[in-house]
Amino acid sequence: MYRKYLKRVLDFCCALFAIIVLSPFLLVFMILGAIFMGGNPFFTQPRPGKDEKVFKLIKFRTMNNAKDKNGNLLPDEVRLNRYGKFLRTTSVDELPELINILTGDMAVIGPRPQLVKDMVFMNSKQRKRHSVRPGLSGLAQVNGRNVITWEDKLSWDLKYIDNITFMGDVKLILETVGKVFKRADINREGTASDMDFGDYLLQKGAISKKEYDQKQAEAKKLLRRG
Repeated sequence: MYRKYLKRVLDFCCALFAIIVLSPFLLVFMILGAIFMGGNPFFTQPRPGKDEKVFKLIKFRTMNNAKDKNGNLLPDEVRLNRYGKFLRTTSVDELPELINILTGDMAVIGPRPQLVKDMVFMNSKQRKRHSVRPGLSGLAQVNGRNVITWEDKLSWDLKYIDNITFMGDVKLILETVGKVFKRADINREGTASDMDFGDYLLQKGAISKKEYDQKQAEAKKLLRRG
């Protein structure tokens, strides 16, 4: 009953309530983002959602669009300024995803939406994570987030979809709040789990360069179709 009917209703109500309550703060960060990022404070990116339907994830931009003399974007570490680091370490950059929850593309709790180019490298069992709406937070996020391997992260996702309950979601929400306040497991530098899944598999020798290139081409095809 909860999984099929009540979860979506509660997600909508929670997202709407949060947007109303946080609207003054969201407005402030929109203004600050426009200043520190030199324009649009939002960042959107295609992500696979429920049943692998691609949607546009909305976040606050954490990197500016600085380019070199040839018009190419500078490395991430250069474009990630102090304001962007603040957004990431406090998870404020995730707040616009409340809109994705409101529109039904996401849930409050569920497997985090990964990139399309990550999805194509998942095996059939791992891709079952897309049988539910992706979440703002999930079981993997409270059990290591960016400091666990891809295999562990996907394993936690599958464990969640096998046992979705109201009390389980409430517990995960409370644990997520605790993680945010502690700023725990947010280190993105030098962690294999934060590397694209395909790059991770290639680096550890789990796939060949030929397989890697084929999957990357598949991801590009899916994005053009979406």
